[in-house]
Amino acid sequence: MSSPLAWVLGLFSKPQAPTSKVPPANSEAVERRRIDLRAALNAVSDVVQNRPRPLRIFDQIHMKSGDMVMQSEIVADWADGKTLAFIGDGDAISVSVAYLQAKGILSFGPTHITVFDFDERTVNAVNRFAEKEGISNLDAKLYNVFDAMDPEEEFDLFYTNPPWGASNNGESVNVFVERGIEATRCAGEGMIVIADDDELEWPKQVLASVQMFGLGKGFYVTRMQRKLHEYHLDDAPELKSCNLYVGALPRNGVSRKPSVAIDDAMRLANFYGRSKEPRVRYVKERKRLDYGVAHDDEFELVLLETKGE
Repeated sequence: MSSPLAWVLGLFSKPQAPTSKVPPANSEAVERRRIDLRAALNAVSDVVQNRPRPLRIFDQIHMKSGDMVMQSEIVADWADGKTLAFIGDGDAISVSVAYLQAKGILSFGPTHITVFDFDERTVNAVNRFAEKEGISNLDAKLYNVFDAMDPEEEFDLFYTNPPWGASNNGESVNVFVERGIEATRCAGEGMIVIADDDELEWPKQVLASVQMFGLGKGFYVTRMQRKLHEYHLDDAPELKSCNLYVGALPRNGVSRKPSVAIDDAMRLANFYGRSKEPRVRYVKERKRLDYGVAHDDEFELVLLETKGE
């Protein structure tokens, strides 16, 4: 039997002529998920050119482009016809989903996406790209997860790929998940991208911690797609992540509590890694950058000699 990843990647291939007059029971769903892989990769390359470089001091690590295509299709299918909040999005999966949908590469997807991120470079990159490409169902807001969520915000679903919490038993993940749950008024569903490795102990501990935290908030695990994504991670190139899906228990939203700021030292300890407590509210963009070209401080010019010199 092929792996789940191989099966998903197989959906990107061109449709083949039927071998039987009786199609399989799920043929309509499979056909719906087929996309033009070349067009999708080219579109995601546009997104990658636009996104800011990662800041490792804040545990920002970018997903590889091929996996971004796969993840964008998965997210678009999961969020079809729904409103979707991204609690942080350095990877730019939000932009990929909206762009693939806008270009007609995907015929399905969310009705609206809002990105909440404390990095102004990310917020501005999302908004500039949406304006440039005429994507009306995508926007971004400057927001720090330690602050209370605006009670006026309401979404059907949330997505987060937070700091993975290797040094604090997943508490970093839980903070982002908590804000995602609040964004759905404690009554929606979420997709959590989190480290997944059979050889290491800490990803298992973090997964258990996040699942227990979710249960405490009235959210249970609905399914899990294991070891799907790879990253540009120099010190652990083989480390992958999974999609952990959670959903609200019936009538969970009725008992929701108001969102409050998070300032508990225990929850903030080692937030971005060992001895890396949060001291920054926002990452501000110093100047407008074109991330698709070399910056002027990365190179110097040595001119050709001209005759007579």
